[in-house]
Amino acid sequence: MRLSAACPLLGIPFSDPSADGPVIVASADRAIRNGATTEKCLKVIEAFRAENKTTPVSVMLYANLVLAPGVAAFFERAAKACVDAVLIPDLPLVMRKADPVFAQEAARHGVKLVNLVPPKADTAFLEEAAEASDGYTYLLSRVGITGTDHAPGTPVEEVVRVLKENHAAPLLLGFGISKPSDVTRAMAAGVAGVIVGSAIVRIINEHLDRTEAMLAALTDYVRTMKAATVGALR
Repeated sequence: MRLSAACPLLGIPFSDPSADGPVIVASADRAIRNGATTEKCLKVIEAFRAENKTTPVSVMLYANLVLAPGVAAFFERAAKACVDAVLIPDLPLVMRKADPVFAQEAARHGVKLVNLVPPKADTAFLEEAAEASDGYTYLLSRVGITGTDHAPGTPVEEVVRVLKENHAAPLLLGFGISKPSDVTRAMAAGVAGVIVGSAIVRIINEHLDRTEAMLAALTDYVRTMKAATVGALR
């Protein structure tokens, strides 16, 4: 990929994104005003897949957008678009257990359903989350909403240890990650990688009318962050 990201995560805009901070909320509002839909976002992935058939792609969207067409229909469409994994932030593990149709349909169509793990979860939850994990595990650096206004936390060593001992899918740390130093601390804590959202959206916001400048700024930023992950592994 031009930007060097290991696995792009496409956020599908929603009118009430309860887990997101002001930067992503504003971008979602702008996208919706300009006609963005779930179907159009999946077509973007299909266009990407026409040129790149190997890089994993995941999407993040809210449960209402899955329920609107029907859970089975959504995962069938996601699979057709060659989506590898789906993250639904307002579908916690307890709700997935109460209504297993999400996990069942994801598995039936070969799509990974990603778990969110809070930073202060107890051992019983961590063991359960590890057993149910698929694709990757989204480990929250802190409670609250997305955004770079608050510094990310470092995952508690015990949380990482329990998840790894119970063979959780690879741990990726998100929420507030914006600087190479954030990446270094995260990797030192034992995660496999990081997820960066608001910082990238902020760069896009700052260059909306200057596409080439936007791409140049994104390329520089992502390569710098990627270099921090590589450096941490040496």
